Amino acid sequence: MSRSLNVAVIGAGVAGLCAARELKTQGHRVTIFEKANQIGGTWAYDTRVESDPLSLDPTREIVHGSLYRSLRTNLPRHLMGFLDYPFEKRPNGDSRTFPAHREVLCFLTKFANEFGLVELVRFNSEIVRVERVGERNDEWLVESITRGCDSVSGEVFEAVVVCSGNFVEPQIPVLVGIEKWRRYQIHSHNYRVPEQFRGQIVVLIGFGASAFDISKDIATEAKQVHIATRSPDVKLGKLENHNNIWHHMMIDHVCEDGRVVFQDGSSVCADTIFYCTGFKYRYPFLETNGVVTVDENRVGPLYSHVFPPSLAPGLSFIGIPVKGPIFNTIELQSKWVAHVLSGKVLLPKEEEMMASTNEFYKKMQELGLPKRSTHFLTPYQVGYQNWLCAQIGLPPLEKWRYQMYEESVKNIIEMRDGYKDRWDDAYWDGIINL
Repeated sequence: MSRSLNVAVIGAGVAGLCAARELKTQGHRVTIFEKANQIGGTWAYDTRVESDPLSLDPTREIVHGSLYRSLRTNLPRHLMGFLDYPFEKRPNGDSRTFPAHREVLCFLTKFANEFGLVELVRFNSEIVRVERVGERNDEWLVESITRGCDSVSGEVFEAVVVCSGNFVEPQIPVLVGIEKWRRYQIHSHNYRVPEQFRGQIVVLIGFGASAFDISKDIATEAKQVHIATRSPDVKLGKLENHNNIWHHMMIDHVCEDGRVVFQDGSSVCADTIFYCTGFKYRYPFLETNGVVTVDENRVGPLYSHVFPPSLAPGLSFIGIPVKGPIFNTIELQSKWVAHVLSGKVLLPKEEEMMASTNEFYKKMQELGLPKRSTHFLTPYQVGYQNWLCAQIGLPPLEKWRYQMYEESVKNIIEMRDGYKDRWDDAYWDGIINL
């Protein structure tokens, strides 16, 4: 007989909504806590930015969103739906294969409405503390505060699923000489529109998807954009088809007079240093007496990126992995957690989960991979997703999903201009329908 538990889900973004749908499907009673006044998480565009553009000031009011006005999806809509609920084109909507962020929010809103998830959400409710009651893994105190209310309310749940997102706490590298560099600095978390950089010389650090998009966006207004990267495969110099974008080696140091010096000795006098350097995992509300920690962006120990072995199954995390077809990963993780909590799928013993986790960490160390890469799925997403499928009795995912993902990533890495609008839908439709 399956169990029906009282479960708290933290966050009403993609992970929280998907988790809630799967938990509800398995007969669990679900309460979603959402800090904002709407669903969507990182896909809910917010024009506000934080008072500190680097998000280092601990007294600042934290703005959850990191979307910029021009953002479009980095992956085709085929990879951004769920297995039984595809991201289809809607009448009078953004019909492009790589739609704008507003279209993703419309998709999530429709998903939430159709599965009765909105009524499960407590909006404007910020989680301030999650802690196990005594030594039991099936009793968790969840304390929250509602906007406009000074008092903290607490409830006990049988399980907590953390879906609070990974795009809130910016990661800022320390540059040599930066303490004397008095010009403007900003992290992509606080970027919305390019007009503020009109006529400027901007040095942008990073080579991920956000750096790819934002450098092009800023270049429509800036005088020059210089991209600093550690990637050894980048062709240095001016980008083809762009008169004001250059690739450089990483920054060596910065100078008090505004110069930014690159590792090859070249330099520019910059108005702004722009960090597209990613985010830190952060769970300030979580009290586990040191069981779950964040060490160099490794959240752990986590069995298969989801369950802390000694606290399972009462505590779980969904949506931690990055650099892969994340919507499908989130969905499969959600199904796994919901099945485990219902008793339909059994986890290994704590010792076995811990041994498996330590073996994974050991292999990373042997391969020379840093801790910060712990939750990077690429190039392991096929094995990981199919392992999740096997846990819940599903067949492996279709190969076209990985082929499409790899082609998308290739376009980003090679910084191919305009690929989002030249994507051959007919070609991919033929592969999908084989």
